Amino acid sequence: MYFIIETSETVRVPPESLGEEFEKVAKSVAIRNVEEKIGVLDRELVRDANDRKYLNLMVLESVLRGEGRIVHGDGGVYQVVDMKVLAFHPTMQEVIEGDIIDIKKFGAFVSIGPLEGLLHVSQVMDDRIEVDEESKRMIGKDSKKDLKAGDSIRARIVALSLSDSNVEDSKIGLTMRQNFLGKLAWLKADQTAEAK
Repeated sequence: MYFIIETSETVRVPPESLGEEFEKVAKSVAIRNVEEKIGVLDRELVRDANDRKYLNLMVLESVLRGEGRIVHGDGGVYQVVDMKVLAFHPTMQEVIEGDIIDIKKFGAFVSIGPLEGLLHVSQVMDDRIEVDEESKRMIGKDSKKDLKAGDSIRARIVALSLSDSNVEDSKIGLTMRQNFLGKLAWLKADQTAEAK
C-alpha cells in the first residue's frame, strides 16, 4: 500500500526566483510539482494500467543533478531534481483497514490512508440493512449488527480508479461481504465465540 519510489523531475526555476538560493528554489518547485499528484509505474513492472497508478504523498529527499540548463528565449533555468518520494499505492483485491467517516443512504465513506473509499450499502454484510442517516448508523435487520461513523473496519478493494487530473475525483469501491472482513469489533467477537 505504501512504498518509496525514486524518481526525477525536470523543473523550471522562474527568472524572478533566480536571485534567491537556487538549490532551495529548485527543490521547492520540484516538491510542488510532485506532492499530491498521481504517478504511474513502468509498464514492465505492472501490466494493468489502473494498477500502475499511485499517489505521491511526500518528498523525503531531493538532490539536484548536474547543472541547470538555460533555453534560448526563456528566462528560466531548467534543473533535474532526483527525489525519493513516499507513495500510496492501492491495488485491486487488496485487503485494507480504515475508519468510517460518514454514512449516507447509499453507503459509508471510509478513510483509507490519504484517500476515501465507498462501502456501498449492498456490500456491508449478508443481511438487509437499515440506514439511519440522522444518527449516522447502519443496522442489520436480522443480525442487529451496527456500523457507525468512527468504527474501524477491514474491507477489500473491488473497484479502483485514480484520477490523473484531480485526486479528489478518484474512486475506490470496497466490500465487507466475505469471511474475515467487516467491523473489527465484529471480527474480534467472532474470534472470541470460536475460542469458547
